[in-house]
Amino acid sequence: MLEADARDRVIVAIDCDRTRALELADALSGHAKWLKVGMTLFYAEGPQIVREFNERGFKVFLDLKFHDIPHQVRGAARSAALAGANLLSVHGLGSGAMLAACREGAEEAAEIRGSRPKLVAITVLTSMNQDALTQIGVDSPVADEAARLASLAQANGIDGIVCSPMEARAMRELLGPDALIVTPGVRPAGAELGDQSRVATPAQAIERGASHIVVGRPITGSEDPVAAYEAIVEELVRGVK
Repeated sequence: MLEADARDRVIVAIDCDRTRALELADALSGHAKWLKVGMTLFYAEGPQIVREFNERGFKVFLDLKFHDIPHQVRGAARSAALAGANLLSVHGLGSGAMLAACREGAEEAAEIRGSRPKLVAITVLTSMNQDALTQIGVDSPVADEAARLASLAQANGIDGIVCSPMEARAMRELLGPDALIVTPGVRPAGAELGDQSRVATPAQAIERGASHIVVGRPITGSEDPVAAYEAIVEELVRGVK
């Protein structure tokens, strides 16, 4: 894999307070292309943090996992897109109508900002295993549930999905070559698993069909975040054809 391609595949999850987030952004500027803003940071700082990352040259994956009535999700997608998000997440469990409303909200924003953020649907959270699914009343296997939600999302205008690396190959076969497949649960060899249950190394995730990988604590919790990021890029350059 070419180095430029590898850099565009790695999304660094920034889940901390504003001061630390901007420190990480400044350190990773010129190295990373993507940052992920989740609930922890966004609920503390709001849309301004997205703008600040954009101003530093980053593309932003705003991972708020929209899940509400269609009217609310439509408005949320529009607002998030206008804030500068380049990629948005929405829960696949929210119904076809909700997914379609998310697309409509993003398209409304595109009429103002000139481009539409890409949209990815959450299938099964990477922290969940079969027992966790059973607890919420889903008896089908994890892979089957992920496939069902992925198909629903694609049928309603969503550009791709979020799934674990363990489902990435099957999802690529199901959704085709153009779908976005974003995989959290990526850990370099030897890294702690944290609260992730279904994981793979960066190279394994890409080889299985992921278009993008999300890596957080192995980079942001490192004594040298830039070195940790560059090691992942190097793994992809050397390990992925």
